Amino acid sequence: MKFLARTISAIVLAASLLPATANASRYLQCVPFAREVSGIDIRGNAKTWWAQAADRYDRGSNPREGSVLAMPGYGKMGYGHVAMVSKIVNDREILLTHANWSRRGGIERDVRAIDVSENGDWSRVKIWHSGSNGFGTTNYPAFGFIYANKTKRSDPFTLGDDVIRLAALER
Repeated sequence: MKFLARTISAIVLAASLLPATANASRYLQCVPFAREVSGIDIRGNAKTWWAQAADRYDRGSNPREGSVLAMPGYGKMGYGHVAMVSKIVNDREILLTHANWSRRGGIERDVRAIDVSENGDWSRVKIWHSGSNGFGTTNYPAFGFIYANKTKRSDPFTLGDDVIRLAALER
């Protein structure tokens, strides 16, 4: 009887969570949008992109058109943020194309971002927020840029024909 009661409780709890999950998934997030527009095939929260890119894509502190600015979790932006560089304006200003920044699920194209780091290395940025019609007061930390060219191995290993044939024989 206790098992049945626990099972029913678990089902009721799971059902109560479904609407919240369904509502949250209706909004476009920065990660799938950045992946689609940049061609950089990384998954997971934005704050994990920098580390995940280490063995798969080149990374650096200089923006390039088509690269992705990767930002760690910070304040209310706990999952981080990723945005594609759509244009280089000068050495301290770029334009970004991204989702879910100024308004929930919204897409913005060619949004100003400026380097406010002391060393000019894009480690701190300000990004235009259309809701406040300005840059605001927050200087956001940034990891740097992930470059869209895949110059590093994209998979940890590749199975050769011999291994595939052996696996087929074992079935």
